[in-house]
Formats: sequence, structure tokens, C-alpha cells
Amino acid sequence: MPLNPAWKKILVIGSGPIVIGQAAEFDYAGTQACKALREVGLQVILVNSNPATIMTDAAMADLTYIEPLLPETVERIIQKERPDALLPTLGGQTGLNLAMELEREGVLKKYGVDLLGCKAETIYKAEDREAFKDTMLGLGEPVAESVIVTSLTEGEDFAGRQGFPLIIRPAYTLGGTGGGIAKNSRQLEEFLQKGLQASPIGQCLLERSVAGWKEIEYEVMRDDADNCITICNMENIDPVGIHTGDSIVVAPSQTLSDVEYQMLRASSLKIIRALGVNGGCNVQFALNPVSREYVVIEVNPRVSRSSALASKATGYPIAKMAALLAIGYTLPELTNPVTGNTSACFEPALDYVVVKVPRWPFDKFPAADHRLGTQMKATGEVMAIERTLESALLKAMRSLEVGTVGLRIAASGGWTEMEIEDKLSEADHERFFAIAEAFRRDWTILEVQNHTQIDPFFLQKIKDLVSLERRLQNESLTFDLLRLAKAQGFSDLAVAKLTGQAEESVRNRRLEEGVVPVFKTVDTCAAEFASATPYFYSSYEEEDEVAVSNGSKILVLGSGPIRIGQGIEFDYCSVHALMALQESGVEGIMVNNNPETVSTDFDMADKLYFEPLTVEDVLHVMQKEKADGVFVQFGGQTAINLAGRLEKAGVNVLGTPVNSIDLAEDRERFAELLGRLGIPQSEGRSVTALEQAAEVAEELEFPVIVRPSYVIGGRAMQVVYTLSELEDYLRRAIHLSPEHPILVDRYLEGKEVEVDAVSDGETTVIAGIMEHIERAGVHSGDSLAVYPPQSLTPAEIDQIQDFTCRLAAGIGIRGLINIQFVVIRGK
Repeated sequence: MPLNPAWKKILVIGSGPIVIGQAAEFDYAGTQACKALREVGLQVILVNSNPATIMTDAAMADLTYIEPLLPETVERIIQKERPDALLPTLGGQTGLNLAMELEREGVLKKYGVDLLGCKAETIYKAEDREAFKDTMLGLGEPVAESVIVTSLTEGEDFAGRQGFPLIIRPAYTLGGTGGGIAKNSRQLEEFLQKGLQASPIGQCLLERSVAGWKEIEYEVMRDDADNCITICNMENIDPVGIHTGDSIVVAPSQTLSDVEYQMLRASSLKIIRALGVNGGCNVQFALNPVSREYVVIEVNPRVSRSSALASKATGYPIAKMAALLAIGYTLPELTNPVTGNTSACFEPALDYVVVKVPRWPFDKFPAADHRLGTQMKATGEVMAIERTLESALLKAMRSLEVGTVGLRIAASGGWTEMEIEDKLSEADHERFFAIAEAFRRDWTILEVQNHTQIDPFFLQKIKDLVSLERRLQNESLTFDLLRLAKAQGFSDLAVAKLTGQAEESVRNRRLEEGVVPVFKTVDTCAAEFASATPYFYSSYEEEDEVAVSNGSKILVLGSGPIRIGQGIEFDYCSVHALMALQESGVEGIMVNNNPETVSTDFDMADKLYFEPLTVEDVLHVMQKEKADGVFVQFGGQTAINLAGRLEKAGVNVLGTPVNSIDLAEDRERFAELLGRLGIPQSEGRSVTALEQAAEVAEELEFPVIVRPSYVIGGRAMQVVYTLSELEDYLRRAIHLSPEHPILVDRYLEGKEVEVDAVSDGETTVIAGIMEHIERAGVHSGDSLAVYPPQSLTPAEIDQIQDFTCRLAAGIGIRGLINIQFVVIRGK
């Protein structure tokens, strides 16, 4: 039971807005914590500023403050609410930094607020680079030769003694912000100045680079009685030098000997005990690939993106357990909530392989620096579960939604040998496609290893996949070859492209020959005990472990990885869809592949399938469950884009009909609808060729807005002012063809207004009208907005409401609709 019975009210700090390095994983952790604390009778007060999260939903905490995460704001909340304790370890770096400021300023002492999860001293020892170094050395744990600096001069002095390369690690920052690897004096000056500026205390650690060593992570937990367990160990396929958030990661580790595994496990447990962390902790190591020498890279005394991954990889709810440990429970007295009948004081066992692949934003920023280093650049990630590394890797790749087919992208066939060598030596987001391309061109494993420093074990797996590609290209597609390709993770589309067939033909033949997946269970215990709330993954094996019910059931399609334009807001919608189904007595089945999210929590859906969001993979789940239908409108563009093909395959798409979705998404059809409804629109044309686009733009007069159909987040949508800008856009941004037309619209200067509504096909309820502060032409996701509108006249509001109701009825909406209007005075 809680050690302090005086604790009645707990203040939980969230992580604020989504930023690179701090994304949905903290919404997941914070939501789990709020639920866990309330379940044991504590009153939960939440402070967070992010409106897109489930965490700030009214149902999650007893009281929620949507306020800036600043010391003065939190102090006012503490003064008003008088919480007994503060839990900062589930709010990422934001939560830890805020807790330290409140401690330093004496706020916690002033109001008698206890700090839960870890003491201020623990945060200091883990986050302050000098204190961390001293703590590790005091434990006898090795760290790389290093020095703490607060100026460029001090850094240059150390470089003169140690030599290059050097790793720069700013103190108290997230995702490696401000850091880097300096290979010369010029880079040292560049990175160190950025790092000192990024650190809240103006401090950086300069350390000897161990780039090229193996990077290994351990997720560990400790309670106040000093019971410690290892939840999961993970191996970065990429070597040290690339931030773990930008690395492809596999769990459990694949290349460690038992001696190495136990050595690093013992070290991580020693570290969490010495720091006195009461909850979850992430420890990162660098391991010399040719000896047993290792160094401790860093420790996060809080939940992180890695702990979200470890939770979903093992089925062990780290954030939930961490919240309960923080208030005084011990591991032996807690029950593992997945099995429902075993102690939480056990180490999960995996009888499968998990692969995580990051999702980068370079499609939005093609001119950005694509090179990967110690500063994290990924916005999100996908996770795949399979029985082999090869099949898990390919499943993860198709989950990314970046147009890949296996380990091949459109550009890879045109790379020169020099370009491949550059991508292998200087890692970027296309490195693994370059590895596969190198093997297609008969590079040896040793050659690739020399450039990448990746363990030969992983390179051999990629080479084996390339060898299977060649067999599919050169041999007839026998039953055995098809079965092998599917077992190794090749999608129907990949098999079709390699064999020169249509995807549908491959699928039909596969079904005719009975080559179908079974579904396996994630239960934390390798099937040693029965599980109360398991979740599932597909594999081409023999035994199926899913029990299918006979009642009403609906599939909810999630939104996949976090990326710019499709973020946590769709997870919020998906979770609410699941909650509504359960309240209605309908079994809610989630299909998603994002390990950071609440929708993939072990107890959110009645069933969870950790699968790619492709037609092939969704149909497998539909055929297994024989569900009554599928929801696509809560998963953003990812789910919407599947609607037509799912309906064609016989799936009942619930809510707004597929034809209505196409009517709203297809720019030309939508323009025709507006004309029929008498709703004014900017003049525009659909074009399919460069010359046609130029003619239309000249006719309409610049500036014009150019945009394709079926996009989200304004991707490839732009205001262009000249013919040369238009030509540049058409060359860079899209693939223009009769199958991929774009709409060229006259740009109208005016005020942009956004409406959200819900319709049942007859009645439309308008939830709100938001007025954009930015001019029309700035994407709504990038625009400051105010609610309710401040400068619209009553007549304008009435007209907007009328147009909204007409559109909802005209399109045939059954569910959600979002509309953007431009208000032009006097017209």
C-alpha cells in the first residue's frame, strides 16, 4: 500500500506540445498514470497545454488545467489546489526540468509538496553532466573520457588534449537537442555554441567518441523496497553515433552473448539502485564490438520513447507500474495487469522479435539536412512484431507509409556507386535502402560493414532478403517459394512487383492455395500463463492463438506513425471511438502500429492487432474476426486512403460512405458539388500536365493555389506567385499525370475560418467556428486561431452555418466533417 497515507491529491505534469524528441509517448505514459492513480483512490490534478492529447480529455483526471508549463503557472495551481505530491517523471524532459525549477525556487518546500518517482537529487545526478559522470565513476561504472565545459575555450582545450572526434552532449535537453559529433575544429565551434545555447544551464559534456560501438538499452524498474527488474533490453542496429530515436532498434538484443547481456543487465540494475529511482528508468550503453569493454552513455530517470517501445514490445505497462511504484507500492504486491494473475515482480519473456523503425519529416522538408547523428530528427516511429528479424523488418518498413516496397525505394535503382557509398558512410534516412541496394550490386558484407559499422549479423539478414528478391525475379512462383516469401515478410505488392504480376492476382492465388497468416499473442510471459488482456500480431506459421467471439464487433483503424500533418489528434479520435463502442456494448478492435500511442495500450481496446495499416494486413484481421464493419474516419488520411479498396474487397465501411469520401477528397468532384449547392468557390481547374497548369494559372492570374487530391496536412499544397515558381513546384512536389491531377485555384485574399461539425445524414451539429489569425493561404495547422470568432458579423456566421449544413447533407456525411472557408468582405 502507499507508504504515505497523507497523500490524497497528486499533481501530474504533462509534456506540453509535440516536438521532435518528445511526442505521443508521454501522452501514453501520462494517461496510464492518471488512470492508475485514480484506480487506487487518489485525486489527480493534471496540468498540460496540449489540446490534441487524450491526457487532457475531461475523463482522464479529476481536474485538468490547460495552462503553460511554466514555474509561475504551476505554482499558482499548487497554491490553489494544495496537492500533497507532484509526479513529474511521466512528462518527459519538460516534466523533469519543471520539477527541478520548482525545487530550486523553493516552491515544493513552501507548500509541502512531495516529489514522487525520483528525488531532485536523482534528477540532478542523471541530468547534470558533471554529476552524472561523478556518480558513474563512484559506482565503478565506466564512462568515456570527458570534460564538462561552459565555454568554447574550455572545449578547444579538451580537444587539444583528447583529439577528434568528440561527442557534444548538452545538459538538461531532450532528444540530443544541440548536440552532435565534432570531427574537426570548425564542427566543434558550431556544435558547442549550439549546445551551450540549448542547455538550460549553459553546460555541455565533451566526451571521447565511441561512434561505431554497439548501442544497447535496458529498461529497468525499481521500487522503494529496492526490488529491481529488467523489463526489456533493446539493441540499436545502427551503431553509436546515431541517436537512438533515429536508429532502427530490435528487441530483444540479437548479437549479445549471454555474458555481455548479463554484464550490462547487472550494470543497469546497479545504476538504478544507486540513483534511487522509484519507477522506470532507461540506461544506454556503448559496447565495443570486438571486446567486452563498455561505457555508460546516459540514464533517463523517467519514462521515454524507449520505455513506450519496451512497454508495447513486452506487454508490460511500464508507465502504469511506475505511477504505482511512485506512490509507494512495491513490485511483489502488484499484479501483472496483462496476465491478471501473476506478480508484477518478474521479467517479461519474448518469444518473438520486435523491430522499431523511425519516421522522419524529410518529405515536408526536402532541403533539410538528412544526415543522422546525435541530435534526434524523427517525428515518430512504427513497431512490428514477428517471429523472425527479417519478417519484422519488412513489416515495419511497410508500416512507415513512405511508398516503399520491401527494402526498395523509387530512387534507389538510380543511385551511383558513389552515392551508395556516401549513404553508407554518412548515415541518412535512406541508409537501409542503400544497404539493400549495395547487396543487389554484389557488394560483400565486409565492404558494407566497413562503411556502416553495423554488425554482420544484421547485414546478413538484409542480404538474405535481397537473395530472396532475386529468386522471386528469376524463378517461377511455386507454392513453396510463395510461402517462403510471405514467411520472410514480403507483402503481396512486393511479390507482385518482383514477379511482374498484379497485386490482386498474387493475393487471389495465395488465398486459393491457403497461404494465410495466423495470429500470435503478446502476453509478457511467452505463453507460460494465460493472459487476460493480450494483443496480437500476424505470422505465417501454423498455430493460431486468437479466440474469436460471436458478438457485434467493429474494427477501428489507427493513424500509424506520428508525422507532420498527422499527429496525436487522430489517436485521440481513435481512442474515443473505442470508448464509444465499448459503452454501446460493441467489441472494439484496434489496428495500429504506433508504439507511442494510447490506442495501442494493452487495455484500451477489447482486442489490439499490432499490424501495418495496408489493405492486405487489414483484410487479414477482418477475415479473422469477421467484424461487422470498419471505422476509417478516426485514423486520419492513413485510414481514409484505405476506404475505397476495403469496400471493393467486400468490407463494410461504416460512417460516411466511400463515395462521399471520394466526393469530398477529389478536387474536381468537390468543385462540381459546390456549384450544384450554390456555394461560392474560388475559380479553378483540374490539370494533368505542366503546359495545362501554366495555361490555367495565366488565365486565373497569379497568385494561385496548387494542390493535389487525397493529401493531409497540406502536403504538396502551395501558393505560387510566378510561372517559374509553378514550374519548380510541379517538378519537385508531385507526380503529375492523368491518374494524379492537381487543382489550380485563384488565390483569394481574405479571412480563413474553420468549422467542425457532426452529422447523422439529416441533422448537423456545429461544434464550433474558429477564426484564423493568419491570412488565408497559411495552412490551418500552422495558423494561430481563436475560438469563438472575434470579428465575424452575425450575418457571416449565419452564412457559414448554412453552408456547413448544406455541405454535410450534399456530401452525405455520417460522422465528422471539417471545413475551411475564406471570408471576403463585401462579396
